[in-house]
Amino acid sequence: MQSKRRLAALLVLLLAGAAALGWWHFRNDEAGAADRLVLHGNVDIRQVELAFNANGRIDQVLVAEGARVSKGQLLAVLDTERLRRQLSEVEAQVATQRQVLARLEAGSRPEEIRKAQAEVQAARVDAANAEVVYRRQQDLVAQHFVAQQQLDNAKFALEAARARLRAAEEALRLVELGPRQEDIAAARATLAATEAARAVAQRDLQEGSLVAPSDGVVENRILEPGDMASPQKPVFTLALTAPVWVRAYVAEPDLGKIRVGARADVSTDSYPAQRERGWVGFISPTAQFTPKSVETQEVRTSLVYQVRVFVCDPLQQLRLGMPATVVIPLGPQTAAAPPANSSGADPCKDAQ
Repeated sequence: MQSKRRLAALLVLLLAGAAALGWWHFRNDEAGAADRLVLHGNVDIRQVELAFNANGRIDQVLVAEGARVSKGQLLAVLDTERLRRQLSEVEAQVATQRQVLARLEAGSRPEEIRKAQAEVQAARVDAANAEVVYRRQQDLVAQHFVAQQQLDNAKFALEAARARLRAAEEALRLVELGPRQEDIAAARATLAATEAARAVAQRDLQEGSLVAPSDGVVENRILEPGDMASPQKPVFTLALTAPVWVRAYVAEPDLGKIRVGARADVSTDSYPAQRERGWVGFISPTAQFTPKSVETQEVRTSLVYQVRVFVCDPLQQLRLGMPATVVIPLGPQTAAAPPANSSGADPCKDAQ
């Protein structure tokens, strides 16, 4: 009988201890829930489909799937032999037109002016000689020593010599004036046109190279050497490694507890003991129904707001679509985090 009483007392003590322990855990959970906000979402990484901005046959593909590439790195090239020859032809045209313009802008050379002056002097001597012959033929005709036909021939010769003199004088005047301004302007316009054609040829040649627009990882290598490329046919699918964020959703009653710039800790099922630093970079201004991909204890028809939490991933362990848990401490310390950089640069570098 006494042992039964002792056993009953022991059971009472055990029940009382369990109740106290449960009450302690409940109080701690309430206190924890009051100073933090837990959100659930998925890792979101932007993807880019890279294609040549030109048509042609692919000559080389320089990276494979899974390769990490940096901004500006050469990924693939087209067969550009035809484009290089076309560029050489246009460059030759540019060089020729530059010489034409330089010749017009320089004007007449001193040697050309002296030559024109000599031609004027020769034409003047011919005209003077023709006039002497004509006068002499007039005297001979008056004395009936020669026929009238010879006088007429001398007259025509004199007129021709005077015409050649006038032509030589006008030619000298043109040489001294130099090229017309209209001709110089036309030469400049032609040079500008050929330089524009050269720029187009250079651009076409540059578009034969495909470079990475940002740091990232090659997810898919779609085309191979020998394939025909075009702007409509992607060659690679590139996953951008910066920035990385978690797309989560916050219920409407908790919306006032967070703001842009609030610090956050992010963990995943793959690395439960590892928490990455992050911060709230975006809060949607409009509400939506809870997406089916979000696993929470709330009713799925509840209205929520999308939240984008930027994550620093120094070990590059986060993958697209990976489920993640976001813990946002509630308190004045959340205001110390910098806002995320929306320009496409790595926000973790700005935060350091």
